[in-house]
Amino acid sequence: MLRSSGAALLRTLRQGGVAGSPGIEQSSSKLIQAAPLVGAAQNVHTEAATAQNACHSVNQLHYRDLVGVAYTEEEAKEMAAEVEMEDGPNDEGENFTRPGRLSDPLPRPYANEEAARYANGGAYPPDLSLITKARHDGQNYVFALLLGYRDPPAGVNVREGLHYNPYFPGGAIAMPKMLADEGTEYEDGTVATEAQQAKDVTTFLAWAAEPEHDERKLMGAKWIFVLAVVYLTAVYYKRWKWAPLKARKIVVDAIN
Repeated sequence: MLRSSGAALLRTLRQGGVAGSPGIEQSSSKLIQAAPLVGAAQNVHTEAATAQNACHSVNQLHYRDLVGVAYTEEEAKEMAAEVEMEDGPNDEGENFTRPGRLSDPLPRPYANEEAARYANGGAYPPDLSLITKARHDGQNYVFALLLGYRDPPAGVNVREGLHYNPYFPGGAIAMPKMLADEGTEYEDGTVATEAQQAKDVTTFLAWAAEPEHDERKLMGAKWIFVLAVVYLTAVYYKRWKWAPLKARKIVVDAIN
């Protein structure tokens, strides 16, 4: 079972959720296996839950993105159907709610920016869909940030409601420390150290920023192979076609 808000952060991010607050509530008990596309998290198993009091969103991820990566199609459909999505208008011009579909994005924790700021003391939690690409050296930045919480050094004052983290611009961040040793239990027996959890969160966010990464690289390798074959074929055909012409001997009979 999950025993800390740090574990809630980890499991929520794995599902396409967000870095949460201490009040995260569990609404699902499904197990999630990390993406085979993400090598660093292949053998990681953890309890997944939808966060109700979360901070960050991953607006670019849809339930369909999890098919074949973390869930089967049926499991993803079942998980999406557990969420009520607003849709509309209907024939009467009114919005209505319906069960979620694979084409729906993962739910946002807040309806708008104003609601997010109100719930977080004026701070606006950024969307994490592209965080590893939006920050310089993004993966190392996220990993260091998650593990960088410490007491402020002498002479550094951090106002109430903020937390000292030298890896965050300005050194003061509104999000409290979310990870703790043994904050979760891995199904395969992996020791749940802070560093391991931070690595898994970072790995998930790196995948979330480029879900098509492996497919794109594989397609590029295929195209390089095909172009290499075409190039070699063209060189061979050129030499075969022109060799007789270049090697022929022209004799000019000037007398006749």
